[in-house]
Formats: sequence, C-alpha cells, structure tokens
Amino acid sequence: MPTVRRSRPLPAPSAPSVCPRRASSRRLRLAVVVVVVPVFLAAVGCGDGGGVEVPAPEPDAEAAGVCRTLADALPPEVEGRERREVEPSSPYTAAWGDPAIVLRCGVPDPAVLDPLDPAYDPFADALAVNDVSWLIEPGANGDGYRFTTTERTVRVEVTVPSAYAPETGVLVDLAGAVAGAVPLDPLWEGHTDHG
Repeated sequence: MPTVRRSRPLPAPSAPSVCPRRASSRRLRLAVVVVVVPVFLAAVGCGDGGGVEVPAPEPDAEAAGVCRTLADALPPEVEGRERREVEPSSPYTAAWGDPAIVLRCGVPDPAVLDPLDPAYDPFADALAVNDVSWLIEPGANGDGYRFTTTERTVRVEVTVPSAYAPETGVLVDLAGAVAGAVPLDPLWEGHTDHG
C-alpha cells in the first residue's frame, strides 16, 4: 500500500470569513475612491480655487437674451487664467483666476453715465479695445479697475484686480466675445472712433 507523506504541515483551517484576496481588493477599491473623489471635486471646480461669490444682475428680458448669448461666447481662459464656478450660478456672471476677474452682464448704468445722476460725467475716462469702448473706474477699495461697456445696448461690467496689471489686458481677451454678442447702440452705429 502506498504511503503518503506530507513534507510540510497543513495550514490551520481558517474561519469561514472573507477571503483575504477579496478583502485586499476591497481595501484597494476604497483607497482608489478616497483618492479619486477629491481629485474629481477639484476638477469640477473649473480652475483656480472654488466658486466665486458674485451678485447676479437682474437684466430685463431683452438684455437677458443678449447676456445669455454672451455667456455662450465667453472664452475658457482670460489672461491665461481658467474659468471658475460662480455662486450663485447665473448666465449673467463669469469669473476667471484667483484673485477673480469677474464679469457681470446686464448691469445698470454706472452713475457717471446716467445724465440724471449728480455724479454724471460726460468726460469720464474711457478707452476702446478692439472696437469695444469701456468706461474706466477704480475698483472696490482701490484694488484694480472696474470697466463697463459704453456704446453698447447692454452694459457689461468687468472687475480686474491689480494683480493683473496692466488690467486692460483682460479686455483684449474679452473684446471678441463682447463685440460679437452685445450689439452696438444705434446711436453709435457709423461712428469710427469708439474711444
């Protein structure tokens, strides 16, 4: 009769639990989820930092349509900075970079452009960038500038922090979208000098 010899002792029987290979694959899946979720959330943020709080204007129906057209035409980057989420989400606002370059479409006339306002100034500083004319005003707390379109049917406001000096470079990146989406005011049609 043949004899069977064991060269090594048999391992002790394991308790009927989770297979070690499956347990390690569960740990691996959990580790992947723990790493992937933060990366995904960071990617969803659309660039630098999280959402930027921007008060949304309340344009009338005609201006709202123009602003939605502008929203679709805005570039994904301005001054080499990626677009960011805006809170609350609105088709009338956009932001890029950190500190945020902020665009608001459908804003009311600035006081210096309103003939009924005591601050009205028909000689206020303005400049034209690629056929788009902008009123120039100091930014909040003296940080950078606030530019507001003139000679257009809808006012578009762009706030540029001094970190992007010279701040007018932002207007170069936005001029094509604004010129293509926001019609020239009929009072200004035919004028060659938009400065």
